[in-house]
Amino acid sequence: MSKLHPQIEAVLKAQAAAGLRPIEALSSRGAGTDGRNRARPEGRAHAGRPRRGAHDLPGPAGPIRLRLYWPQATETLPAIVYYHGGGHVIGSLDTHDFVARNLCAGAEAFVASVDYRMGPEYKFPAAVEDSFAALEWVHANAKSLAADPERLGIHGDSAGANLAAVVALMARDAGRPRLRLQSLVYPVTDYTMSMPSHDKFATGYGILTRGAMRWFRDHYLRRPEDAEDWRASPLKAPSLDAAAPAIVITAECDVLHDEGERYADALRAAGVPVEYREYPGMIHAFFGMVPLVDDAMNAQRAVWAAFKRAFG
Repeated sequence: MSKLHPQIEAVLKAQAAAGLRPIEALSSRGAGTDGRNRARPEGRAHAGRPRRGAHDLPGPAGPIRLRLYWPQATETLPAIVYYHGGGHVIGSLDTHDFVARNLCAGAEAFVASVDYRMGPEYKFPAAVEDSFAALEWVHANAKSLAADPERLGIHGDSAGANLAAVVALMARDAGRPRLRLQSLVYPVTDYTMSMPSHDKFATGYGILTRGAMRWFRDHYLRRPEDAEDWRASPLKAPSLDAAAPAIVITAECDVLHDEGERYADALRAAGVPVEYREYPGMIHAFFGMVPLVDDAMNAQRAVWAAFKRAFG
């Protein structure tokens, strides 16, 4: 029987007292604007105050906005491309700014956070196309960004981890850029929603209910058949061989738990080096719950350390 951590129980009580509407109760009209506005971060920056900038790069359907972060360092830096979470529908550069800042300072790396297109205005595979275009741009322009194109990684949480996993496979198939690490925090890897954790943690474990996942899926995918496309469900990729080394983090009490664990197992079975960490008593979105939840900081530190090792 899964038991919530006392710190998570306190977070859930505070969320209940705030009276937020369930994600699945948002209207289609509110999915883009209102949804992004309500996806406020739980936590705050911890590891320092990086220098910040912005850049618009040419994308497949128009400019893609990047938010750029540099740590307090003068030497050429490793680089991380970051994809924020939010079910491919909500979330933004702002809601996940503190995670990006922490990643920059903690991993001592240049970070580019990607404002990829999202549903319901822009359906799959728009987010995938933008995400890979951003990675290619960072790689091609690394030197002008004071970054090292040979020390490049990607990081994402939830829907962002889905995009990171897919982009890692696209980079493998394209033969470039070579990635030192893919960091996947409670990734969406199978949009068919068929694994036991979707039933086990369907309700009562925070904002990501089974109904919320269905709402996200319906606003992101064009049609049900898209869930069988590996670019939406990377667990369905024909092969994971030669993918980038990975760190995969899951929360025990999360509808996405099983597909994250299954993806780590599948990578390992394909010969890919994998560090897998499950956090007992945690729920979806715990990674951002700094300073309310100790394991949020512990998980972020684990990611920073993994990048430092990967970058050598």
